[in-house]
Amino acid sequence: QVFGCMRKEGLQVTILSTCPVAEYKTQESTLTLPSPFLKALKTKEFKEPLCCPLLEQPNIVRDLPAAVLSYCQVWQIPAVLYQCYTDVIKLDTVTVEAFKPLLSSEILKSLVKDTSESTKILKKLLTTNEAHNNIYI
Repeated sequence: QVFGCMRKEGLQVTILSTCPVAEYKTQESTLTLPSPFLKALKTKEFKEPLCCPLLEQPNIVRDLPAAVLSYCQVWQIPAVLYQCYTDVIKLDTVTVEAFKPLLSSEILKSLVKDTSESTKILKKLLTTNEAHNNIYI
């Protein structure tokens, strides 16, 4: 529905997603992998340089990120999915910081004004949100 309201000419899509590192398939032990880490998938129309290595087979992406990337592939829209594999269940500053290399990408560079305060702002946002996620008994 979102894409139905947008012009497809000149459109470029960037998808950010996280999932547990336990879902990452590799021949080496996932215990030795530095967590969090990024992998990318892209449509064939996406020509920009990637900020991380491509996701290797037999790994898969599912749910909404997969649906958006598939839609972009079918409609020939340049798109990239950055999948962050993390060992935490709840979003934290370390996981969010794994996406920091994307701020220097061509498509996102124009949106970023100053990254010097980004860590401080992220901590504040996550700490504020944390208070709402607690259950008191």
